[in-house]
Amino acid sequence: MKSVAQGRRLGVAVAAVALLTLAACSSGSTGSSSGTTTAPPAATSDAGSTTSSQDGLYGDQSAPTSAPAAAASGTSLATASTGLGTIVVDGKGMTVYQFDKDTQGAGSSACTGQCATQWPAVPGGAAMPSVDGVTGTVGTITGTDGQPQLTLNGWPLYYYAGDSAAGDTKGQGVGGIWWVLTPAGERVTG
Repeated sequence: MKSVAQGRRLGVAVAAVALLTLAACSSGSTGSSSGTTTAPPAATSDAGSTTSSQDGLYGDQSAPTSAPAAAASGTSLATASTGLGTIVVDGKGMTVYQFDKDTQGAGSSACTGQCATQWPAVPGGAAMPSVDGVTGTVGTITGTDGQPQLTLNGWPLYYYAGDSAAGDTKGQGVGGIWWVLTPAGERVTG
């Protein structure tokens, strides 16, 4: 009997964490736009991130302890061929995502709190990024952490904590609101 009661308490605790995470991902925030600029094609690389275990609505995943570091010129964007087609990735091949709860062109991110832990912003750096194969309009906004965050066609860009290697697309379709993007900046929903 004692283990059944403990199991129920654990189940209630897990459900509570899931509801709090969902609430965090549903809340909006404000930020200011720093404009949208198109960058010329070129290729560079960016720095990686460290991870720690994180439980949440999207399952037990590794969550970055900090957003991936951007080079002084910003995180580079490129394209990669995947099972989902040709998609946008950073200079190290890590997939970037768009969030349906953001408003295109609004100049702010709706992903805050626990959401931002699972979906860290793609950093913008001090200058516009180098791009290779990306044809959509690349720009930046001021992210929820006060730092520049890259945008593509007005959509803030994010990494997924569950992606651990270049080419991973584990965030695709999560919650029916997270999507990879084509080089033109269109979301891929299939």
